[in-house]
Amino acid sequence: MITTTLGFRHGSIETARQVMSSLAGGSGGEFTVTATEDLSTVSASNLANYEVLFFALTTGELPFSADQKAAILDFMNRGGGFLGTHSATDTLYEWADYGMLVGAYFKEHPWTQQATVVVEDQSHPAASGLGERYSTFEEFYTFRENPRPRVQVLLRLDAASVGTTGDYPLAWTHAVGNGRAYYNALGHFDETWRDPRFQRQLTGAIRWVARR
Repeated sequence: MITTTLGFRHGSIETARQVMSSLAGGSGGEFTVTATEDLSTVSASNLANYEVLFFALTTGELPFSADQKAAILDFMNRGGGFLGTHSATDTLYEWADYGMLVGAYFKEHPWTQQATVVVEDQSHPAASGLGERYSTFEEFYTFRENPRPRVQVLLRLDAASVGTTGDYPLAWTHAVGNGRAYYNALGHFDETWRDPRFQRQLTGAIRWVARR
């Protein structure tokens, strides 16, 4: 779980780390989490010890070397899992392969308010149990390009609930090499990380990308 920031730093990072540690200890302790901001831990030899690489609230041009970038791509090609939340899409704009990995790049956040999230695929492990839609207070992202043509969208913003029209995906999955990737645009606030609905999505996503 990488929470390194070289741009905006979310106040919810500490809560995110606490919540993931708590979730790891629950459900019979089905997974463990190593949270760090030491980017030297991202190496071929160390990634071999993990099933999932999680960019949580990262920002900026993280200074990965060419070898580290190759290690991340090789990790995915070998069947690894990737998770990204919220500003993971506001990260590594200059590394196009990362944009492919996360699925889209952040454009802006025009709505910070209570709004409705539509669940497009209730059958997916990362979206099950949420019902057809739910309401939440969040900083809602839009992206430089709509990822829908390249990914399986799980959640989208109900545009009418923020007084607009259009297609605004919020969570999605896709294949990267032999690996699986999941991104969720929510997570700006501490309250989001403490929300059992968000936690359910993340634990389901971890199981899915790790092929559990």
